[in-house]
Amino acid sequence: MKRFVEWGIALSPIKTRSWMRSILWKLIVINGLVIGIAIWLAGVSVKDYACLLVNQYPFVSQQQSAHFNETMQQYLFKASLIAVLIAAFIHYFFVKKLLTPLQKLSEATQQLATGQYPLALPVSSHDEVGQLTADFNYLSAKLKQTEQLRQKMVTDIAHELRTPLTNINGYLEALGAGVMEGNKTLYQSLHEESQRMTRLVDQLHQLNVWESRCLTENRTALVSLKELLDDCLASFSLAFENQGMTARSEMTECRLIVDPDGIKQVISNLLKNALQYDQAGWVKIVGKKEQAFYRIMITNEGVPIPQAEAELLFDRFYRLDPSRSRDSGGAGLGLAIVKEIIDQHQGEVGLLTNGKEHTFWFTLPLN
Repeated sequence: MKRFVEWGIALSPIKTRSWMRSILWKLIVINGLVIGIAIWLAGVSVKDYACLLVNQYPFVSQQQSAHFNETMQQYLFKASLIAVLIAAFIHYFFVKKLLTPLQKLSEATQQLATGQYPLALPVSSHDEVGQLTADFNYLSAKLKQTEQLRQKMVTDIAHELRTPLTNINGYLEALGAGVMEGNKTLYQSLHEESQRMTRLVDQLHQLNVWESRCLTENRTALVSLKELLDDCLASFSLAFENQGMTARSEMTECRLIVDPDGIKQVISNLLKNALQYDQAGWVKIVGKKEQAFYRIMITNEGVPIPQAEAELLFDRFYRLDPSRSRDSGGAGLGLAIVKEIIDQHQGEVGLLTNGKEHTFWFTLPLN
């Protein structure tokens, strides 16, 4: 994980706190002064009133009155001091209990800033401090997950590029050393490896574009989903014919405000997925309204997919059979792009499968 300083965020390191820097002692001193002044004013008022009452009695001598005033003054001082000390002790206990989670939160923040991920902090209350702690735990978990995904993506990209680069370098070294001579088959193999890297870079670029863009009015339009599907099927007609596949669609007419290019890419990626892994020679597309959503389902028989791995297919670079995906040109990004585009439309994606017959579906909100 990058340190926050590398992103232009500088966090002050934790230093040993003196009493002048501690918010706990500042609060104690301030509240102690406030309580002391309040007690002193109340005590002085009571003392003066008591002295006034005593002075009204004629049988009280001046010496006795002075002694009474002195005694009251001492009692006032002692009572005020004891009250301030008791209030300071109680205040210290409760404020320390309140500030302890904040101190732990500060330490965890500093730990996060150095690239280490702290353990989840305990949420001991349901007040603002507890909510802040819960939000920090969520932020820390999301940062850790993002960092793990970033590391995995870098590793996967390096792995995907290593194989074609190794092949290209091996062929070029052999050609340069005169070990082998160039021919049509060799040049075609080099071209295929180059195309594989180009496809990977293109898919990464598409995924990055959709992650960074937001749907705006100038990108969306009111379109017919049936017409979008028909256009996509027309572009795949030759590929389906060459592979001996038949495509059948049952679309309920519906016009929605969407990004036409994005939805075309979603349908194209799902049709390409069905084409690459088909085992029965057919694909069926169904579109219908369901309450507040419009659902499109693309069904065909393909390579077996375990139920436990159905949701993982939409993760970046995830593949059931890496060798088959690599031979067919897939890098495990097509379904990740589908999910990102549908998320931008505030819809959902998923897979229903019985192991062999698979239905990839996505929804778009009708509003």
